Amino acid sequence: MSLTVDLHGKRSWRMMKSHFMVGLMFLAFLVILVPLVAVIGTVVAKGAGIVFRDFPDWFTKSIPIRSRAKGPGMGPAIVGTVVITAAASLLAIPLGILGAVYLHEYGQQSKPARVIRFLANVMTGVPSIVMGLFIYVVFTLRFGLSGLGGALALACLMLPVVIRSTEEMLRLVPGHLREASYALGTRKGRTILTVVLPAALPGVVSGCLLAIARAAGETAPLLFTIGIVNSTNWNVFSGPNTSLSYQIFRNATDPRAGAQERGWGAAFTLVAITFLFTVLARVITARYQRRRG
Repeated sequence: MSLTVDLHGKRSWRMMKSHFMVGLMFLAFLVILVPLVAVIGTVVAKGAGIVFRDFPDWFTKSIPIRSRAKGPGMGPAIVGTVVITAAASLLAIPLGILGAVYLHEYGQQSKPARVIRFLANVMTGVPSIVMGLFIYVVFTLRFGLSGLGGALALACLMLPVVIRSTEEMLRLVPGHLREASYALGTRKGRTILTVVLPAALPGVVSGCLLAIARAAGETAPLLFTIGIVNSTNWNVFSGPNTSLSYQIFRNATDPRAGAQERGWGAAFTLVAITFLFTVLARVITARYQRRRG
């Protein structure tokens, strides 16, 4: 009888602790949600009206040369953001996924794998402006200002995020899936490609989206690498370029009303583009998972 009472008391105490910790987590979520909603609400309230007022010129016309002038557009910055971020993603995401596959599936606790993990952790903590200065010294001083220099700087910032998130997702894939594939006579490389990576795909996509969102919002690395233009440049390999984050920084430091309007509009455009790409990636991943299931 006493044993039953003790077990019941321990179970009740554990449930109380569980409910208490869940309450703390929910409270922490609310605390984080307040500034997030405030920031997004401010950006939408001040930027959405400017974008829709000048639609569609906001997305097509060049940036006014005179900062005091009001009105559109932000087309060159939108193109520059998409082109530079896409180039950085093409550099960082495949390399990061391959690096994570090597670390978890092949290297594991070997000395080269430990060195790569250490370097990835170090790169995660490197300030973005330091990465921009590094690319400026190594690449920009030799080849000049271009979107490719900005893409290299952003790729260096994205790479450790992709490696760490992908490796964590690979660790969550059950080992019996690999064993079942090996039992059917499948080689390790094909098992990773057809079993492990598809099982970890949702988490890998989330990590890649996190890296892309960080890259799209970075300003400091671009200050030294892409220059500044007021017209559209689709060529990431040649000539200076611009981006939304750069235009936000430039216009936010200008007290003139026209520049301030363009800064808020650029901020809203950047948030909207990031949101749309996130939703699109989620929809594509969900459809792939349904077809595979």
